[in-house]
Amino acid sequence: MKIYVGNMSFDTTEDQLRQAFEGFGEVNTVNVITDKYTGESRGFAFLEMGAKSEAIEAISGLNGQDLNGRTLKVNEAKPRPEGGNRGGGNRGGGYR
Repeated sequence: MKIYVGNMSFDTTEDQLRQAFEGFGEVNTVNVITDKYTGESRGFAFLEMGAKSEAIEAISGLNGQDLNGRTLKVNEAKPRPEGGNRGGGNRGGGYR
């Protein structure tokens, strides 16, 4: 089950998140989202836990808890919308 973790301190590492969530079960992956230009954390992450029951326990146990001075927002990750269009529109210079 995929989990969204928001409102993180920009200093929170993947290892710190893994440790916090491992108290509830096996953590398969941790991915702190970073800015593609600076490489710095954007303040949120996605985790994947093997067992849905453990993930649900982790969500209820960690949502609203403090980690590195910030109150975490933890919930089930919503699937990405189909199509993958992330905006931007057509910027091409048309040829007539």
